[in-house]
Amino acid sequence: MIIRRCTVLLLTLTATAVSAANKPDREQWFMDQALGMFVHWSVDSQLGSVISHSMVGASDDYLDRFINELPRTFYPERFNPDEWARLAKLAGMKYVVFTTKHHSGFCMFHTKTTDFNIKNTPYKKDITKLLVKSLRKFGIAVGFYFSPDDFWMLHKQGKDVSRRRFEALPSNNPELMAHNEAQLRELFKNYGPIDVLFIDGEPAGLKELAWELQPNCVVTRGAMETPEQNTPDEPMPGPWEACYTLGTQWQFKPTNEDYKSGIQLIEMLIEIRAKGGNFLLNIGPQPDGIIPFEQDRRTRELALWLFINREAIYEIRPWHVIREGNIWFTKAKDTDTAYAILTRLPDWKKGQRKEFVLKSVRATQQTEVSVLGQSGRVLEYNTKVIPETRWEQQDDGLHLSVMRAQRIYNNTRWPNPIVVKITHAQAVK
Repeated sequence: MIIRRCTVLLLTLTATAVSAANKPDREQWFMDQALGMFVHWSVDSQLGSVISHSMVGASDDYLDRFINELPRTFYPERFNPDEWARLAKLAGMKYVVFTTKHHSGFCMFHTKTTDFNIKNTPYKKDITKLLVKSLRKFGIAVGFYFSPDDFWMLHKQGKDVSRRRFEALPSNNPELMAHNEAQLRELFKNYGPIDVLFIDGEPAGLKELAWELQPNCVVTRGAMETPEQNTPDEPMPGPWEACYTLGTQWQFKPTNEDYKSGIQLIEMLIEIRAKGGNFLLNIGPQPDGIIPFEQDRRTRELALWLFINREAIYEIRPWHVIREGNIWFTKAKDTDTAYAILTRLPDWKKGQRKEFVLKSVRATQQTEVSVLGQSGRVLEYNTKVIPETRWEQQDDGLHLSVMRAQRIYNNTRWPNPIVVKITHAQAVK
């Protein structure tokens, strides 16, 4: 009888241990998504300040005004979740991670745990629910950002607002831990299937609760590497996600902002995917709910590039080498197709040929080589030129002769990378 009970207990503990992690098939799904939209938006977007962190070290007077006054003027009357989802869809963002609660403790969803939430603003409507509905309408996976740090709770407890201090950590603050667990239960029970959870703080207890409530949820930060504002030098094993701002700040910054160019974003995406990671690109909506003009435009430049070259970015894995100089590589997940992504060639005119030699790729008798987005049969206004991609396997490498044949910009000088597809490719070690 004792042996049987021990066996049952062991099986139970084993089952619990196995389930307390991202499912392998869901990790593979996540790696295929490639690109996500991060959204940092909260009540202090009205001020254009750093999100939440201005509360750290602030005076009691500042904290009281932050908690009691800011919600009274937060009214995002121009928030249109369908427009957000439509832009994400166009830009090839397969998932969106939304700040349901940042460190301030202000909840962008209806909650019974605190009055410091969107319901107690002039707007009143549940922003999280509206956005989730639109994301599902456009076939975009739903992700939630959730902060276990909660400055509202610390202030309520009469503690200094801080991060990393003993009493600020949920593991050392039972009331804070219970508060977080109650909120996570609301999010996972009231908003349907949640595909991704980003825990920006102590994950212990919360990630296990998420998997208990929804086993198919992929926990990113808290269960995998999520480098912030940097990309590792080499590929990392398994899934990982690089998080970047479009400018210098996560939340809306009305002045003194310095945005990345569209080509920078494209090259960042290429590098991250060549190294096997996902790119989580942040936007910071205005307090009225509109995505700022500058952010919208850069996202659309990324959208154009992905519209042409998506095959080299989704459902791929790293090639055996990530790059040769300014040529980056990815490989189709389930076939022996390699993609050579030619970067840093801003003056490449339409109708002009360039020559390349690839050392890490060997062609076979079945190999076909082409440029993504181009038929290789037509050069506009020039019927005498056939812009096919020519290639020859030689002892020193795969020789390519590539013509840019598609008119993307009227001035014929589209400065962004082009992608060469090589089927039945062999790796040269």
